[in-house]
Amino acid sequence: MNLRQLPSTTTERAGGVNDVLDRQPLRQHGERVLTGREEYVGDVTLPGMLHAALVRSPHPHARIVSIDVTAAEEMAGVQAVLTGERAARMAKPVPHFMDPGLMGCNTAEFPVLATGKVRWVGDPVAAVAADSPAAAEAAAAAIRVDYEVLPAVFDAEQALRPDAPRLFDHWPDNVIGHLPNAQGDPGTKIREAVHRGHTRIAVGRHQAAPMENRGYVGSWVTPDRVELWASTQNPHILRTRLSDVLGVSEERVRVVGTRMGGAFGQKFVGYPEEILVCLLSRLAGAPVRWLESKAEALLAGAREFLHDVEFGFDADGVLQGLKVRILGNVGCLASWSGWGLTAMGGFTFPGPYRCADYEVDGVAVVTNKAPWAGARGYGKEQAAIVLERVMDLIAAELGLDPAVVRFRNFQPPQGIPGWVHNKHIDSADYAGALTKVLDLAGYDALRRQQREARQHGRLFGVGVAFELCPEGGELIGTLTRGHDSATVRVHPSGAVTVLAGVTNPGTGNETTIAYLVARELGIDIQRIEVVQGDTDRCPYGFGSFGSRAATSSAAAAVAAAREIRGHMALAAAGRLGCPAEEIEFAAGQVRASSDGAKSVSFDELAQWIFTNGSTAAGINHAHLDVTKLEGPQNFRHQPDAAGRTNFYPAYPYTAVVAVVEVDRETGVVTLGECSAVGDCGAILNRNFVDSQILGALSQGVGGVLWEELPYDGDGHPLARTLKSYLLPRSTDLPGFRVEHQETPSPFTMFGAKGAGESGLGVAMAAVTNAVNDAVAPLGATLHNLPLTPPRVLGAIEGVSFT
Repeated sequence: MNLRQLPSTTTERAGGVNDVLDRQPLRQHGERVLTGREEYVGDVTLPGMLHAALVRSPHPHARIVSIDVTAAEEMAGVQAVLTGERAARMAKPVPHFMDPGLMGCNTAEFPVLATGKVRWVGDPVAAVAADSPAAAEAAAAAIRVDYEVLPAVFDAEQALRPDAPRLFDHWPDNVIGHLPNAQGDPGTKIREAVHRGHTRIAVGRHQAAPMENRGYVGSWVTPDRVELWASTQNPHILRTRLSDVLGVSEERVRVVGTRMGGAFGQKFVGYPEEILVCLLSRLAGAPVRWLESKAEALLAGAREFLHDVEFGFDADGVLQGLKVRILGNVGCLASWSGWGLTAMGGFTFPGPYRCADYEVDGVAVVTNKAPWAGARGYGKEQAAIVLERVMDLIAAELGLDPAVVRFRNFQPPQGIPGWVHNKHIDSADYAGALTKVLDLAGYDALRRQQREARQHGRLFGVGVAFELCPEGGELIGTLTRGHDSATVRVHPSGAVTVLAGVTNPGTGNETTIAYLVARELGIDIQRIEVVQGDTDRCPYGFGSFGSRAATSSAAAAVAAAREIRGHMALAAAGRLGCPAEEIEFAAGQVRASSDGAKSVSFDELAQWIFTNGSTAAGINHAHLDVTKLEGPQNFRHQPDAAGRTNFYPAYPYTAVVAVVEVDRETGVVTLGECSAVGDCGAILNRNFVDSQILGALSQGVGGVLWEELPYDGDGHPLARTLKSYLLPRSTDLPGFRVEHQETPSPFTMFGAKGAGESGLGVAMAAVTNAVNDAVAPLGATLHNLPLTPPRVLGAIEGVSFT
């Protein structure tokens, strides 16, 4: 089969990758994770290692008048103290993971430690390395910083006012930029529509909340060698950035991406601590470790949006025109990548719907809150929240079933693959997925159950939602790339090492890579070791983001394995005396299909190739080591005749039905059922795909019902522990029902599209719709997320609660 040839029927696919992976291999080294024997960054211990602590600003906006480190330097166990001015002499500013300047927006440089002024509570201003964590923290507390407090702004709308405090003196205002996505003439379509509507939807600030916090161990003991162990998604990109910032040749910098306990975008590169531990190590002459506390981890924000929506629709419920202003309160701009959520949120409109006249203005606004970090969904979940509320508002206005409205608005599959609005869609059957989830949930029975519940005064709601989730994107001129690398190396013993360019954020992608290579070489998966994250061993790769492991590095590993298999087949043909076309690889044996007696073990053949080199007949490649690059083929970076480009190659989607009951006395929302049907293209491993969608659904439920990062009136964060940042517990979640639809992509090797993000936004939208459906008989509406008991109760009682 050609690398990009897709089988067209289930029968043809049965002999391919799905057939093999239906056996559901256990996760490689999963027992080490379960038993606590895996090594995370917090387990990295080097001889003479010191511990770092940071001094952070207590003010949201202030000038730094002076810093006195004398007392800290004199304390027992302190080996190095670093201020912003000293750090600036040792290192360049921290590079942006995604610089808004590349998109024509306002930007800024950020030193490793703040100089001049601080712009958010938690902004780091000094750092200490000491013999123990306690000594480091005590020394940090002894550093005296004199501040001149400045006016601050925390609300995005207030930050837009001409008289608002300015965060960056060289900017004309507090706007990073306007990020438009428009087509047609929505203003006219809305004015001429038979029905019109408008609403405002607020989404509260929350974050990805990985189980493991960030951490780094830096060793810069000699001038010409820097080593960094990091809980990071992008080790090679981090190495490139460290080389530039520290002035050390790239081949003399090693980054080891350790096992991660979750990442979700919050562990992209661009944090000052990546550089700080190296600078402290250089000053102290010893390795330095910094481990983020939970309070520090909870500083990072995301997803704080305000959506103003205007729409027009016809008597059949078909959306005619749509205008949305997305106001993103990104906190202070930083070298982290979070501000881009606003751009991606706007790009995702109009989702799966065929409305051809729309205008979305994404406005990224800076305030004196802590910066946004990357977060699963990366803003695309916002389009789902808005579009799905619009669908339900249309249904309510016309007295139609919400599912019917969606069916009437879906983009049909005809013409796909092809351009749909501003996206080159790879494959789609939206109506099929919605039909399947309605059947899975028992939708008609749920509506009957709802009617009975309402007769008894119960607030019982059913929510339907759909989400299109672009995946695997790349941006020209950056290290955010759609393709990735892998090396496959067969050793003389027959053991196989795969060196992957993608990292494993905790998803199990190393098992899928190993199994795909095992299938190609006809050997047991236990013979394969996958190495990820070590820049001294792995080929240059771009790491983990955008659900792209299967479409890039896994595909590269298969391409490399196929080339090695070809070389080994020629060698086996020469040794066994048969045509190379007859050579088969299976069950650890290499044999001739026409004569089973002609066979040799895979291990023996590998050793024979290494020991005979090019001297034996058929050996044309005596070194069984191949590196490949692979990626999707659906990018359109050169504008077409209509000026369209496409920087996302894959478009998975998920449909959800959620069932809730609202306690009218307390406002508590109980999620009783949640059914989901996802379409991530061809499924490579059902267990891992199920795990991804279950995790995304759970995060979405948490974001819509409980998770929030509030600030007080003075700009101080109020959620500093998991007692105040309320993550969902297992007892808070229902038994999810998950099924799949497979519409393979014609642009990737296996037909996969990515399964890491879709599910979060649609869960938020479905639960929002379900709660609104529950309280609809009371005339209440809830568009301020999360839907906490006080907000729900306030809506029921007609009292505004922000």
